[in-house]
Amino acid sequence: MNVNSRRFVSPSDHTAVSVSTDPVMVRLRLIGQMEAWTLMSDSILPTGRKTRALLAILALSAPRPVLRGKLAEMLWSRRPEEQARASLRQEIHRLLDALGPVGHQILSINRDHLMLRPGTVWVDVEEVLRASPTKPAALCLLDGDLLEDLDGVDPAFDNWLAAERERLRDRARVLAEQMLRDQPDADLAIPAAQQLLSIDRAHEGAWRALMRAYNNRGERGMAIQAYERCRSVLADLLDALPSEETLRLAAEIRATTPQTRQTPQLSSASNATRTEMFRDPRPLNRAVLTEVRAEQRVEQRHEHRAATPHGGVRVGVMPLQLIGVGEAEAHLSTAIADEITASLARFRSMSLVSSSAVARFAAQTRDETAVRRAFNIDLLLDGTIQSAPGRVRISLRLLDLRAGSQIVWSRRFDRGSEDLLSLQDEIAGEVVAQLEPEILRIESQAANGRIGLEPCATDLLLRALPMIGRLERPTFLQAGELLRQALALDPDHAAAHLWAAYWQLMLFTQGWAREPAATMAEAARLADRAVMLDPQDAKALTIAGHIRAVMLHRLPDAAALHDRALLLNPNLAMAWCLSAITYGYLGNLAEAERRLVRYKQLSQLDPQACFLDTALIIVAVLKQDYEAAVAAGREVSEMSAGCAAACPPYLAALGHLGRHPEAEIVRQRLLGLRPDFSIRQFVASSPFVRPQDLEIFTTGLRLAGLQE
Repeated sequence: MNVNSRRFVSPSDHTAVSVSTDPVMVRLRLIGQMEAWTLMSDSILPTGRKTRALLAILALSAPRPVLRGKLAEMLWSRRPEEQARASLRQEIHRLLDALGPVGHQILSINRDHLMLRPGTVWVDVEEVLRASPTKPAALCLLDGDLLEDLDGVDPAFDNWLAAERERLRDRARVLAEQMLRDQPDADLAIPAAQQLLSIDRAHEGAWRALMRAYNNRGERGMAIQAYERCRSVLADLLDALPSEETLRLAAEIRATTPQTRQTPQLSSASNATRTEMFRDPRPLNRAVLTEVRAEQRVEQRHEHRAATPHGGVRVGVMPLQLIGVGEAEAHLSTAIADEITASLARFRSMSLVSSSAVARFAAQTRDETAVRRAFNIDLLLDGTIQSAPGRVRISLRLLDLRAGSQIVWSRRFDRGSEDLLSLQDEIAGEVVAQLEPEILRIESQAANGRIGLEPCATDLLLRALPMIGRLERPTFLQAGELLRQALALDPDHAAAHLWAAYWQLMLFTQGWAREPAATMAEAARLADRAVMLDPQDAKALTIAGHIRAVMLHRLPDAAALHDRALLLNPNLAMAWCLSAITYGYLGNLAEAERRLVRYKQLSQLDPQACFLDTALIIVAVLKQDYEAAVAAGREVSEMSAGCAAACPPYLAALGHLGRHPEAEIVRQRLLGLRPDFSIRQFVASSPFVRPQDLEIFTTGLRLAGLQE
């Protein structure tokens, strides 16, 4: 089976929701990045953006036909009518070429209009629109914006797309609100509220419902965390404070204690009680409200903030300054800032200030002190755009406004200006992939500077992170103790669970676990808990996937988790790398290689590179490119000679090449790290699906002198 078929059959993949597939020939995913697949899992997505937009219009208009004149106006609104119609004819030919044999079977084309033949195409949007309280599963498909990769095709198309996005969100929001109101108890209200928030992050009624449900279930810490997330989201998206109802509810929750709180039960028979999830009509306690507002102002000024899934260090992105830029490139100033802001928001270790709000402020002044004062920003990304014929130069710098606007990171990009949209995506992807570990490094240093203060869970986590990447046993074990303390202080800290799972994984991989079976179980438990606490954290999903692959040997489950992580955050270098290892174990070397290429494009100076780059050695050995495997093995060894995971594939490659002196050095290093390591142990711990892949490794290890 083609691995891509998991897109339709894996239980973890939302697109498995469908109706009868007998007449269906093509499946279209329009939510998120557009995808088109035949039932044989062959991608037939057109390469051209206009061609994809044409197919999307037909899919969202089905089963109604669309007039050729309307299509021409939507896709070429700035051209004369005859030119627009001629361009439409060309795009129809391109669409038929992309669809291949199924094109004429699913498309009805005549001189007046085009349409998709009813019943021949499965479209995820149709499933969402058909969802109901009795059949709500299709709401899970709404995990991104409609056609998020087709903005900017044409002004008329953009207007149409904005209306379609609003229509889809409105329909899903109404249904999710109804489902939340109908939930009789806290255990059911929590996932219902989370579902509504996935559709509308700024829905205060859903945030209050989530706070009440957690509090009613006895999880006061989670209720307070939900309030903090609500406050952060409203500030970022709406530049607003929570409403009085939300502030009052937060004050009431904080005023209770686990010993004195009475846990109210929601009655399924009481519509009034369920309505209180959205509105609390009780008289407002002005004294409590004043106290909460004062507390908010203090917290917003305070630089030592505990991170929440959407919180942490506060980052803003300024529109780039234009230097000698032509009209064609001028829009990049705000477009790149918007793209970087949206991409950074996918990382859970920071909170982002609305790029439009920063842009409005920057139109008046670019003074960094004023920006910090206005938005309470910790780190500010600024830069310039210069252009020359056929070339664009973009220079970026990250300023730490807490340290007098000190430059803590900088990068310059020189690119051709032929395809500005691709340039925008490419630069944003590379920038955010490099910034996230750099921001974690900056925050780790800041946390170490607060050692004299009573630590919070986030500070303990930040101090542990650089210790993990060094792979020096005493320091590594100290990192584990810091993570244990962080979890003791905050048992619901999603990021602490994530990194504790990663620490257990590394403990196992390094051979330092006294009880490997218990370590495997604990790593899986911590990873699952991290995903449960924050299901939208791509890093938690990919670490959970890697644990399933290398520790539990559940490769299909691992691939599904990795792919879900990349849907959530396509710029997460770790997910590209760890998923490449999984696909290598599955025997899909072409896919593994593709993912490694993307990993290396995104990853530069990653603090976990000494472990992640092991993927390069593994896949090179599987491809029997032993020279490349040895080169990658040497590079990893130079970064960290203590990385045990890199030694077996490096040693196997040396064995195949007959380089015995170097092999002896690596073999001694491996046995120094893992004295009991043998070929039998390697076989027992390896999750390779294809016997020939395992044979490649075992033969190389024997040739290198490793004992059976």
